[in-house]
Amino acid sequence: MVHLLLVVIYLAFIGLGLPDSLLGSAWPTMYGEFGVPVSFAGVISMTIAAGTVVSSLLSDRLSKRFNAGKITAVSTAVMAMSMFGFSVSGSFFVLWIWAIPYGLGAGSVDAALNNYVALHYPSRHMSWLHCMWGIGTIVGPNVMGYVLTNGNSWNAGYRSMAVLQLLLTVILVVSLPLWKKNHCREEIEEAAETSAKPLPLRKIFGIPGAKEVMLTFFCYCAVEQTAMLWGSSYLVLHQGVAVETAARFASLFLIGITVGRAVNGFLTYRFSDTQMIRIGQAVMAAGIIALLIPIGGRLAFIGLILVGVGCAPIYPSIIHSTPEHFGADKSQALIGVQMASAYVGTCLMPPLFGLIANHISIALLPVYLAAVLAVMAVMHERLVKKTAIH
Repeated sequence: MVHLLLVVIYLAFIGLGLPDSLLGSAWPTMYGEFGVPVSFAGVISMTIAAGTVVSSLLSDRLSKRFNAGKITAVSTAVMAMSMFGFSVSGSFFVLWIWAIPYGLGAGSVDAALNNYVALHYPSRHMSWLHCMWGIGTIVGPNVMGYVLTNGNSWNAGYRSMAVLQLLLTVILVVSLPLWKKNHCREEIEEAAETSAKPLPLRKIFGIPGAKEVMLTFFCYCAVEQTAMLWGSSYLVLHQGVAVETAARFASLFLIGITVGRAVNGFLTYRFSDTQMIRIGQAVMAAGIIALLIPIGGRLAFIGLILVGVGCAPIYPSIIHSTPEHFGADKSQALIGVQMASAYVGTCLMPPLFGLIANHISIALLPVYLAAVLAVMAVMHERLVKKTAIH
């Protein structure tokens, strides 16, 4: 039963990743139909991110009333409804309205499943869980590409995604009895259930190490998303790489994260969460140094891939170590604010570098990444020191 539930959880996280990169692949055909500037994709993206922040902050309150299975099933149904809403949207305003429930649903799934796996399963499953998300982000654009190249509109792509999400919702509803009891880490589960009241934000911020883990997560997502968004432009505008070549190699950044998380699942047999985070930071630093060395595009390619590989263990390891750092009774509250911090970092830091690139130089990308990585490393070490986990 435990293994069957793991399969369901993995499928749910693939479903979470499926629509994440769909907007980017469909937008070139969407914005012309809506008669809006190409930059309006940012409005949809920011709205989705804002919804995920709100639902992440509410995750502790929801988890005290409903179990993770019910939250995931309902939230996936909301995402399916939103995808169908996207597919029938005839104006940008309607599309924007549907982005609100999509963000709320995605944030709830993210926070609930991350906490459930952190409480009930070993670290390797957290790495593989996030590998599943990566698979979803790779499959989603390919589905849209297949639909578009076969003479269909972007609406059909979103409709296909709605059907997939609906099928996943049915699987989750059928699996609800499996969530009632998980014997993998029963003593941790019982401890988590002893806290009846959700923690208010004021008390969460007062927990030793809470601010540090939030800043660690903020900085991690700032590095990941900035490299993802601006890596290709850096290769073209600063390294003189052809556009087609840069786009192909920049995609290896995501593949590096996904494959890295698959491999990291096995490395967790040997290394602790804290060690995995330190290893990831070291690999990211090596990648940034490679980007800084001005000897041509080949080394820059390697650097960008190394940054992706270095990113791989950090996100799942921070999440999985949360019950150990803060206690099982506080883990959902802390994971909720961590998710919120992550989404804020995703929203703010890539556009900030865009301003730097526009007004100063895109050549500063490695310097920007290095500065944020340095803050992340310092905050993580302070977290380890305050919570006495090594």
